[in-house]
Amino acid sequence: MSSILDRIFAAKREELDAVRRRVPLDEVRARAADAAAPRDFAAALRSHRPAIIAEVKRASPSKGDILPDLDPASVAREYARAGAACISVLTDRHFKGSLEDLRAVRAAVTLPLLRKDFIFDPYQVYEARAAGADCILLIAAMLPESAVADLNALARELRIAALVEVHNSDELDVAIRISPGLIGINNRDLHTFVTDITVTEKLLAGRKLSSLVVSESGIDSPSDIVRLDRAGAGGFLIGESLLRGGIPAARLSELIGALPAPEAAASR
Repeated sequence: MSSILDRIFAAKREELDAVRRRVPLDEVRARAADAAAPRDFAAALRSHRPAIIAEVKRASPSKGDILPDLDPASVAREYARAGAACISVLTDRHFKGSLEDLRAVRAAVTLPLLRKDFIFDPYQVYEARAAGADCILLIAAMLPESAVADLNALARELRIAALVEVHNSDELDVAIRISPGLIGINNRDLHTFVTDITVTEKLLAGRKLSSLVVSESGIDSPSDIVRLDRAGAGGFLIGESLLRGGIPAARLSELIGALPAPEAAASR
């Protein structure tokens, strides 16, 4: 039986074929070339502690609606005021997102933006750059190593970052060989959608990585952030726990406010 990721990936291929017919690659490349200069996503993470990437997401294939009526621009402005280092925008229809959400957020805030989607083709990288993304997501679970390397290289050529996402030691080895600026460790298994934050701890145990590590999924409390910081994560991508309840900025402020001071956290 195919996994959720397999089904989404098959649908994405069909969607991209349709988009290509409407908008040729040369046109998307031209739009990317004309886009405003990108923001430095990795530098923004390094300059914050805690470095939280707050997510704009309406729904999830596994959990259903989270905040289906959210206004991306409004939520992004609230996140910026509340202390987010960067913002992640879901642009995939399985999460009720679109590139229009990314464009709206780009127009609303100056923080660096991650286009969070199932990216597997150069067309999508140009598309992300044209829409104002400063970083793209590359999921090792759905791509051969050569494709991750090529897409990472294209992102560098376009002066944007790539967050190479892994979930197990084999995928982490792939990311280490490619050596991107950012490695994301997803605590959610994208084949089963089961979440366990010990994934980050286990993968980082005994390793010292040159790439900045972002822990993703299942982060619900200040204690989770302190725990993952100790394990070696330098950034934290948080979505659902901020959005459920309809007051994402208040949840982000509460989360940041409850964290120990950086000096205290480092001494633990």
